[in-house]
Parts: sequence; C-alpha cells; structure tokens
Amino acid sequence: MIIDFRVRPPFKSFFNLTIFGSRLEAPNRPAAWVGPMAESVKSRSLERFLDELSAASVQHSVVWGRSVPDKAASTEMEDVAELVLKYPKLFSGFAGVAVPEEGQVDNAVKNVEKALIHLKLKGITLEPGFAMSSTRGADDPNLHPIYERCQELGGILGFTISVRAGGDIRFSNPEAVDRVAGLFPRLRMVVGHSFWPWVAQACGVAYRRRNVYLLPDFYGLGCPGHLQWVEAANSLLPDQILFASAYPLAAVAPMVEGYKALPFRAGVLERVMYRNAAALLKLEA
Repeated sequence: MIIDFRVRPPFKSFFNLTIFGSRLEAPNRPAAWVGPMAESVKSRSLERFLDELSAASVQHSVVWGRSVPDKAASTEMEDVAELVLKYPKLFSGFAGVAVPEEGQVDNAVKNVEKALIHLKLKGITLEPGFAMSSTRGADDPNLHPIYERCQELGGILGFTISVRAGGDIRFSNPEAVDRVAGLFPRLRMVVGHSFWPWVAQACGVAYRRRNVYLLPDFYGLGCPGHLQWVEAANSLLPDQILFASAYPLAAVAPMVEGYKALPFRAGVLERVMYRNAAALLKLEA
C-alpha cells in the first residue's frame, strides 16, 4: 500500500499556482530529472489524475493547499475540503495559511481554527522561506501563535523548505525548524523538500526532534546526497521519512517506482511508503 503525502491536484484554485503554468513550462522545471510531466497536468484533468494514482497503487494522498500574500497565487482551503469530502478514502487535506503581515497574526490563527475545526482538515501548510513573505524564517516569533494553536488543536504542520524556496540559501537551513520543534514539542511537522541540500543536517534535526518528519519527495531521487535519507531510514529514522511525489512537479508513477528501487532495508520501504504516513494521519484504525 502507498500513501502519497504531498499532492496538489488539478482542481479549481490549484490552477492559480505557477506549478500548473510557467514553472512546469520552463526548460529547467523542478523535478525534470524524474521524467516527463504527467498527462493529467497537460490535460488539466482531475479524472486523469485519479486514474494515475490508481495505476501507481496509491491508496491515499494528502492535498497540500498554499496561501501567500498574492491571492492570485494561492489556493482556497474550501477547495481542499471539497476534495476531501468528495473522496474521503482517497484524500486528506492540509489548508494553506499565509504568513501574516504585521498586525495580522490573529487572522492567521483564525484561519488555523477554520481549517482544523470547521473544515475538519488534518493540518495546515506554511511557507516561511519564500521571498514573497515578510517572515524572517520558520523560527520568526511572529509565527509562534500559529504554531501554538495548531499544536493545541492536534493539527499537522506542513512546511515547504528547500534551496529554491527562499530569497537565499539560509532559508533552507534546518536550524530554524530545530528551534521551533524544541519550543513546540507536541506539534508534528512535515517538511516538504526536506531542507535540500542540507540532507545530513536535516536527518540530524529529525533524530534530535521526534516531532519532525522528512518528506524528500523529488529531491529523494538522484539529487546529491539523496542516499543519506535512505541511510537515515535504515538506521536512525525508520519512522520519520515519508514518501511523496510532489505532484504536479513530478508524475506519481515514476516517483513510486524510483523510491521502490532505492536500497531500503527489508521492512523499511513499507514504512516510508505507507506505515509512517498512516500512523501520522491516524488512518490505520
């Protein structure tokens, strides 16, 4: 069984995202080394995407919303909730919460409550490293009320942190999340792109902070240092590495086959591809 922990389906406000437009059309598009883009992306078809999940033996996926100050580049959390309501066995949902401008923290906390209480989603996503946001990084004290409320409500926090997700490379350094994880030890955090290229440091933070989960997605195939994540899963972090395709940046089937070919020890691949995510999402029951 397989759980894809990070997808952004071709559905409603998700078409606002540059990953369904200019970023996929660029010659050096992210994840180009994994293979060609999915047919469902080219046709902008949700139905074809569902077929691609089935063909890759993916039983469940986590839909990651996105919210940034530019509403034209954001998704609506109601669209995430609609997908989950329509396909409850196939999807869990994380609502995008924007990094708040000065004086807007209370509104951000209300959005956390809307997502987790009223829309009954599993978590939220936050992108504190992007240059379009005003934050100083993941450990910006201005974000603490968001973390605190998410922790109180039992939600999962999804970060997007890597070398391309910030104004400069310091935003991808895992030190900031190490500090946040220490301050909020009951807040479960999943880091999309897993701080690449800081692979060893990322594994060290996850080993130190058991509430931090690593989601290498397409950086986990073929990128410099990617086998360190495999080594970590085989030794120190068998329960804290998760599989994701990061669709639409990569097609689902090539990602699944690529992870299956990695040198995980017996029993570890099942944890990475399914069991760790099922436990985190509380799906096993």
